[in-house]
Amino acid sequence: MLDRLPRDLQLEGEGVAIEPLAVEHLQGLAAAATDGALWDLKVTSVPHPDHLLKWYANAIEARDLDVQRPFVVRRKADQAIVGSTRYYDIEAEHHNLSIGYTWYAKSAQRTAVNTECKLILLKHAFEDCGCAAVYWHTHHQNYASQAAIERLGAKLDGVIRNHKRMSDGALRDTYCYSMTNGEWPNVKAALTARLAQNN
Repeated sequence: MLDRLPRDLQLEGEGVAIEPLAVEHLQGLAAAATDGALWDLKVTSVPHPDHLLKWYANAIEARDLDVQRPFVVRRKADQAIVGSTRYYDIEAEHHNLSIGYTWYAKSAQRTAVNTECKLILLKHAFEDCGCAAVYWHTHHQNYASQAAIERLGAKLDGVIRNHKRMSDGALRDTYCYSMTNGEWPNVKAALTARLAQNN
């Protein structure tokens, strides 16, 4: 499985390119985070531009341990970096992984960007990596994220209470979702149709 997840993995669709996180992306990521002051959102972990270097270092460390693959999302129409996402909790032995750490500039939200990114990431996970399941985890108060995950066709498996401490010290419950390889064909058809409609 890891041979299908090289550290320089790049994935591409019609409207977006998913590129391996690199130091030259930091300026674009700072601009994306500033579009909407995303670091002020209490239910996500978007880095403030002043903290991007630490965020970057942590992401690269996880990449080098082969437990994550951090990406930036580039909008091909204007070549702008509009956000970030990751494969994480990569468990090659069990053929599963999670998709998350996802955030987008406000101007890219409620566009086709997220739908196409998820379609590309899921296709690679199920069809190229042979995943048995893909997982998502989100804050109990991140209703927009929960709705977006459910629109993908993922199922809520349960809630882990007092699971993680946020940067402000508050405890979060984690909503856990999954999608199996058996569910993927129908999800793929639905996402492809939705993307065609959005475009």
